[in-house]
Amino acid sequence: MSDHDKPESDTAQRLGLIVSGSLTSGLDVRLDSGRSVEDVAVGRYVTIQGRRSRFFSIITDVELRASNRDIPWSLPETTDEFSREVMAGTTTFGSLHVVPYLKVGPTADAQPEPAKTVPAHFAEVWEASQEDVERIFGQEDESHFVIGSPLDMEVKVCLNYQRFAERSNGVFGKSGTGKTFLARIVLASLMMKSNAQREAEKRVVNLVFDMHNEYGWQGTSEGPTRWVKGLKQLFPASVAVFTLDPESSRRRQVATDAVVEIGYDEVEPEDIEILKESLNLTELAVQAAFPLERRFGRQWIEKTLDLDPSDEDERQFLQRESIHDSSFRSLRRGLGRLARLQFLRPHTEQNSVQTILNYLESGKNVVLEFGRHGDNITAYVLVANLLTRRIHERYRQQKEAAMGDRAQEPIHLVITIEEAHKFLNPQVTSQTIFGQIAREMRKYNVTLLVIDQRPSGIDSEVMSQIGTKITCLLDNESDVDRVLEGVAQKRELKGVLARLESRQQALIFGHAVPMPVVVRTEEYGSEESYGRFVERPFRERLEEIYSEG
Repeated sequence: MSDHDKPESDTAQRLGLIVSGSLTSGLDVRLDSGRSVEDVAVGRYVTIQGRRSRFFSIITDVELRASNRDIPWSLPETTDEFSREVMAGTTTFGSLHVVPYLKVGPTADAQPEPAKTVPAHFAEVWEASQEDVERIFGQEDESHFVIGSPLDMEVKVCLNYQRFAERSNGVFGKSGTGKTFLARIVLASLMMKSNAQREAEKRVVNLVFDMHNEYGWQGTSEGPTRWVKGLKQLFPASVAVFTLDPESSRRRQVATDAVVEIGYDEVEPEDIEILKESLNLTELAVQAAFPLERRFGRQWIEKTLDLDPSDEDERQFLQRESIHDSSFRSLRRGLGRLARLQFLRPHTEQNSVQTILNYLESGKNVVLEFGRHGDNITAYVLVANLLTRRIHERYRQQKEAAMGDRAQEPIHLVITIEEAHKFLNPQVTSQTIFGQIAREMRKYNVTLLVIDQRPSGIDSEVMSQIGTKITCLLDNESDVDRVLEGVAQKRELKGVLARLESRQQALIFGHAVPMPVVVRTEEYGSEESYGRFVERPFRERLEEIYSEG
């Protein structure tokens, strides 16, 4: 074996040889006789040493094979140890199926590029080394943050901070797989890297719609239930906690920076349109809101609630606008349910949108806790859509006013939403601002971080715009298909995804990583794990920013 054929690390071990396969369907590897199929797992990262290039690949299947198909069926019922050892590696052997994703040329400065060919027969397959992982995924620095470790390895996999922020991204997985835990790590990492940026245009600010009070001051752990630090405790100077439910905040002893109240006059018919299902409104009832707003203006909700259909003038108005009595009553019942939400007031002195914008423009991240309203999907969808629509409009105006002057553009905003399918399903995605943001791909410096356990409910076109997908275990076929829609080697990755453990493992693929990778996610919840967010190479810069206030 020449020097070029040797692995980059002396600790790497050979697994076997390439014996067949293709670029589109993957490659078959015959395991060396000294290697057991029990020592390799689907999702593991391996390298293939070709004659002129090195291929970076992922294991997608493990098989038992025989040189003659009749051998397994012609054995006696009891096979002694000697017979097994004689046949192992000769007439019977283990086989791996691997998919090559990247290729690196022979020169030291060669950059990884997508694999467009395959290595020759009998190319050697090696375990991936620490040097391999770092060469492909980078090391933690100003441009990369750690998300986890490859299976059966102690090295770290990093995501590219800038590439992650410049597109909308998703965290998916069935209930109980640790989506919130993962999202908390991602958000903390984004904040840490953003705080370390010396160039304003590279900074990112976050707006988190915290449905179940998991991100602000404290949250719950992934395993046995216990309290862990939230983003405010990790970054006290750069995170502000807002609340829709001050009573809940006081009961949980959470200090908040502002209370969000929304006036009836801030709610528009478009905000009611996406609540059709949760308010049990008919289509005609939804359409009735528009002529009512035209007649009553910003006071349309108050006036509608007070309107008496038995009054002759009001009855004639409804008839002129072709608003049937049953449609009107359906709408008024729905508006009555909204009026019972404690954070909705006939009039408010404050402008919640402007208050949030002031914090975001100053570089502070905002976590909006819903308190007791978190279990009310109507409240969550209303507030998240209403505030985001107005914040996005302000960002659009600021971006257009900057006229290409990057110094005048608003700081890049990442908006985090849970239960994303409620906003992005095919029936309502055209009516919500979130569908528009996902399609714009940072046109106005706004992207999404969507968290969902039912990705099949998200519109296919929107899902295609999700840049990086961090996917925990999914056991629903339609959910798996939607997450992998349009992805190369879908069949192979489907097998990898199906074999993830129920906690602390995720398949990551997309814009921020050069190739798919299965990781054991980072720990979160111990003092040691908290320290990595503030005590790594950028501590001095963080302290400098904190001292500046």
